[in-house]
Amino acid sequence: MLVWKTEKIPIECVVRGYLAGSGWKEYQETGKVCGVSLPAGLRESEKLPEPIFTPATKEEGGKHDQNISFDDMAKIVGKELAEELRNISISLFNFASQAVAKKDLILADTKFEFGILRQADGARELILIDECFTPDSSRFWEKDQYRVGISPPSFDKQFVRDYLDKIGWNRLPPVPSLPEDNMRKTREKYLEAFTRITGKKDIS
Repeated sequence: MLVWKTEKIPIECVVRGYLAGSGWKEYQETGKVCGVSLPAGLRESEKLPEPIFTPATKEEGGKHDQNISFDDMAKIVGKELAEELRNISISLFNFASQAVAKKDLILADTKFEFGILRQADGARELILIDECFTPDSSRFWEKDQYRVGISPPSFDKQFVRDYLDKIGWNRLPPVPSLPEDNMRKTREKYLEAFTRITGKKDIS
């Protein structure tokens, strides 16, 4: 394995093509998502006029990431880098959306993490770090189960979210342990998504 050490950018680069999750909750309260104004009257899970970039802070120690506006992100990393990250993230989202559509899946939203690699000559290179386009970072829906106005079943860690909501976890450390059955169901859903997207039956 070849490993490069980068300077991690403390931002979750989130792109949303549909109004779901925390974005839906924020829209109901403000008519916006991370400072991005959206048309009035949108319903849950509705496709947005175009994908929007909605960054979040990258928190450590089990703390919950916080949605922020693009302007707030620019104050943290600088306007030039913020714009570069936004453009790359939206391009990657569009690429993946078209790819999974051929598998009868919808990519509702996803997130990326980036780092900066410093070259010996002083030049910098922006590197995509961490996994991407997996159920851990992305919300995939079945096309034939998609409906506006509901939260469609998704290939993600919903089993984990449901359990944490059930036990009333306040999203503060320490993170609760998960039951074996919960972990098994989540793993099965992840493998199902892997097979659908890649056409492979195992990850070896």
